[in-house]
Amino acid sequence: MSLFNIFDVSGSGMSAQNVRLNTTASNIANANSVSSSAGETYRARQPVFEAQLNEFSAQQQAASGVTVKGIVESDKPLIREFSPNHPMADEDGYIYKPNVNVVEEMANMISASRSYQANVEVADAAKNLAKQTLRLGKG
Repeated sequence: MSLFNIFDVSGSGMSAQNVRLNTTASNIANANSVSSSAGETYRARQPVFEAQLNEFSAQQQAASGVTVKGIVESDKPLIREFSPNHPMADEDGYIYKPNVNVVEEMANMISASRSYQANVEVADAAKNLAKQTLRLGKG
């Protein structure tokens, strides 16, 4: 792997973690929303990542980054709450709340933030190695 490929790998990792952070922020922002029907209720979303592979030969593959394959909605059940006096209540007196667990989302946000930071450190280390390599040629 070339030193310059490291920048591509860490850059794709940072991009993927940025999507993860934005998705988590969206989940937290909508955690307390209320709806009058299950079809209109916000559902927690999670990004799906996929490793990019470069084929060196028929038998060897090496990772060359990560891509966001898509964002999927959680299939966990929504929260159905009996609240007949709520203005958004349906004809049976129920309101629907998202299936977002704020504690899980905060843990996910911390993990994504640390993964992003690790990718920044990898890119910084590669930059410093490239600088040192160039200095060898000077002297």
